[in-house]
Amino acid sequence: MVEYRAELMFWVLSGTLPLIFLGIWTQASQTGQFALDSVTFIRYFLAVFLVRQLTVVWVIWEFEREVVEGKLSPFLLQPIDPVWRHFVSHVSERFARLPFIAGLLGLCFLLYPQALWRPSLAALGLGLLATSLAFCLRFVIQYTFALFSFWTERANAIEQFWYLLYIFLSGMIAPLDVFPEAVRAVIVWTPFPYLIYFPANLLLGRQTDVVQGFVAIALWGTIFLVVNRWLWKRGLRQYSGMGA
Repeated sequence: MVEYRAELMFWVLSGTLPLIFLGIWTQASQTGQFALDSVTFIRYFLAVFLVRQLTVVWVIWEFEREVVEGKLSPFLLQPIDPVWRHFVSHVSERFARLPFIAGLLGLCFLLYPQALWRPSLAALGLGLLATSLAFCLRFVIQYTFALFSFWTERANAIEQFWYLLYIFLSGMIAPLDVFPEAVRAVIVWTPFPYLIYFPANLLLGRQTDVVQGFVAIALWGTIFLVVNRWLWKRGLRQYSGMGA
């Protein structure tokens, strides 16, 4: 990961969408009536940027290539599940991109010094824990979609459709506070708000239902993990090592 640090810089920059919406919502808050003021909008999207950078996942593209090209076959001979190779590479990549994340956040705080906040130890601890669990949930979800590579060569199409819902319902493009109450009542039953909105609010120290958030992450993680193991067993029967 350190060797390809130049490439990492471009990956970090590709995840700056929350910073773009930071400017849009900050300007909108000065002319419209919203539940959040401009400073809160800035802090929220900075927290979203941080959470998004720490929870990004790409396992579906790697696993799909391994299945299509037959590169999965030698990994099946090893005594551990191949998923751990992908999981560890994702975790190590987090540490490699930290300097770039810190640099962009520092630049944003120079531009918006009024948005600088110091979370309490409790808020920081809960926020980092929620971010770590959100990454695990995001990984399990995408890896579950990746297992459809055993039946189709375009499993990433499932992820692309899921990603559209993820962008709009996770709180990436707008805080869920600005959504209608009826919409929020439905969204909380999905895994999306617990991937970004929930960890970001904890980092900011904003009032949120902590127990509900962690229970939802655990519940959705368990559901996708069960489906994942079922697809894995069925998929291995289907796997023919094509391309090997």
